[in-house]
Amino acid sequence: MDGSPSAAERAYQAIRDGILNGVHPAGTMLGEESLATEIGVSRTPVRTALSRLQDEGWIVIYPKRGALVQGLSERAVADLEDARLMLESSGASRASREVRDELAERLRSSIAAQREAFQARDVRRFIELTIGFHRAFVEAAGNDILLELNDRLADRQRFVLFSKGDRLLARSDDIIAEHEELVERLRTSDATGFTNALRQHLADNYAPPATPGHERGSQTTR
Repeated sequence: MDGSPSAAERAYQAIRDGILNGVHPAGTMLGEESLATEIGVSRTPVRTALSRLQDEGWIVIYPKRGALVQGLSERAVADLEDARLMLESSGASRASREVRDELAERLRSSIAAQREAFQARDVRRFIELTIGFHRAFVEAAGNDILLELNDRLADRQRFVLFSKGDRLLARSDDIIAEHEELVERLRTSDATGFTNALRQHLADNYAPPATPGHERGSQTTR
């Protein structure tokens, strides 16, 4: 084998990425034939990919009609925000002094890269950087189970951030300042200050849209 992904895997990755990054927003009806043409595979691997995505809760398949992209309900987003607060604050509070010092230095480099991404208006790059930034707080605990739980939430985190791309750009200076505060709280072992700063940071970035009538479908991903 040459290590290249199968057609079904390529179809899965392409459709999944389109859902997470907003190319296929919630409420979009996806058709097998158009997806197969777009990805460059036959309809069979697309069908397999859609079945897998339905199992993960990202779509609902309607026979002979297509697959409807699901979003995250406001309740699901609130639950995600709460879970992230628990995981990251727990991870940071359990880190040793040596780990905190090393991590603070590493995260300063991440913040510099985030600032550059914002300056280039590269939302995709910023999102990947910030997911890694927040993951580092969980990783600091040295607990593989906490890290596994964190990583299972990464796609939902990515979905929410992409849906708020314009808001992220509008808040870029504030976000960078909030990240800098989190690193400083970590460095000085201020667990309470870290948790409070993180709570406000997540609330600001996960806030529901201000405009009325914006609907998100319900989501049941694991």
